[in-house]
Amino acid sequence: MLNCVSYPNCNRNYCVFDEKRISDKKDLQVIKSELDNPKSSQEVLESLYALNIMIDEGTDIKEINDKLYPSLSKYNQTKDPNLQVFLAGIYRKTKVPDAFGPLCAMLIQNSINPPKNCYFDPNEEIGGAILDYLA
Repeated sequence: MLNCVSYPNCNRNYCVFDEKRISDKKDLQVIKSELDNPKSSQEVLESLYALNIMIDEGTDIKEINDKLYPSLSKYNQTKDPNLQVFLAGIYRKTKVPDAFGPLCAMLIQNSINPPKNCYFDPNEEIGGAILDYLA
């Protein structure tokens, strides 16, 4: 499979995606299918990025929470900082009540065992999401 995600590096603290591939994924059923049966962590990242864009474009939050939270929640225990940032960002925007606890667990997990070889701090997004829940 072609590498369609450019991961963070010492010159850039964020992922860059192939926008053509992302536009093909902007469908809740496609995202659900890829989250439930991922072929790679890259595919999960692409799906989360596509979902994030859909939220920004006005996709119904209730529909996202109803259809996708069970699929998203499979990744709540991830130690991958890239996935953590996207999950936290999505939870911050959708405010699905069940995600508050997992966000706190992510923050605690990262405090005890900080991500290594990471060019950004995922706790910034996780903490921001927690603060939005509390606001």
